[in-house]
Amino acid sequence: MSSQKPGPLTVYDLHSHSTASDGFYSPTDLVQRAATAGVKVLGLTDHDTTAGLPEAARAAQSAGIHIVPGVEVSVTWEKKTLHVVGLNIDAHHAPLQTGLSQLQKVRAERAVQMGERLDKAGIAGIFEEAQTMAAGGMITRTHFAYCLARRGLAADVRDVFGRYLTAGKPGYVSTRWADIADAIQWIRDAGGVAVLAHPQRYKLTGSWLRRLLGEFKDMGGEGLEVLSGTASPGEVQSSAALASRFGLLASCGSDFHGPDEGWPKLGRLPALPVGLEPVWKAWEQGGCGE
Repeated sequence: MSSQKPGPLTVYDLHSHSTASDGFYSPTDLVQRAATAGVKVLGLTDHDTTAGLPEAARAAQSAGIHIVPGVEVSVTWEKKTLHVVGLNIDAHHAPLQTGLSQLQKVRAERAVQMGERLDKAGIAGIFEEAQTMAAGGMITRTHFAYCLARRGLAADVRDVFGRYLTAGKPGYVSTRWADIADAIQWIRDAGGVAVLAHPQRYKLTGSWLRRLLGEFKDMGGEGLEVLSGTASPGEVQSSAALASRFGLLASCGSDFHGPDEGWPKLGRLPALPVGLEPVWKAWEQGGCGE
């Protein structure tokens, strides 16, 4: 059973992003904000990169919190884009880094295509703006979203996605990511735990979601993100039931990106539902925990 305390704060937040991918804060700033928010164990899980982990680890030493090295891998399953979080990984594992390097190339190509499509839609120079915001790092959809919102083309960052960056919209680019089985293997071979991120966000029917989780576990997946920053109480209950049904470890993470009102806040998660085995039990003997 979870050791989390009840209330609006949790000492564990195992899903967050920094400027190494599409987060608003540097790894150092992210760690400091997590510590201020009461988080004791922070998972840094940038999209398809581990570049922010060394800085985060250094910052965590002075902030008095523990960093769980992680990554959020973009995968394709049945022509659908999903995200698999790898927790407590060896970030130096060569096969993992080879796979992530290929995904970074895919992201770079997608960013160019997004810029071209938005330019054709009459939004000139947006790629260059996103590139400047990324400051030499990975250019993501979130960078485009911030730039479009800053131009006043939508109410906020989340509104941008619905207007411009999802299927059928001007800036959408269909993308083939890593095979889900390959991604799980990279994570496992790197000593990590593979967790399916925010399962309710994929808008799958119950039968499709059960099929996904069955295959996910058969491939070596071990965890399910039961608590996510945007999950409703009903979605949490559904995810908890699925974790129990498939014998998956329960994870929790805000999926924090930045200060925009549309994003969830660091550590603002309730306790895990009763009866679930928390994912940190998989590595706590290695030193993680309160």
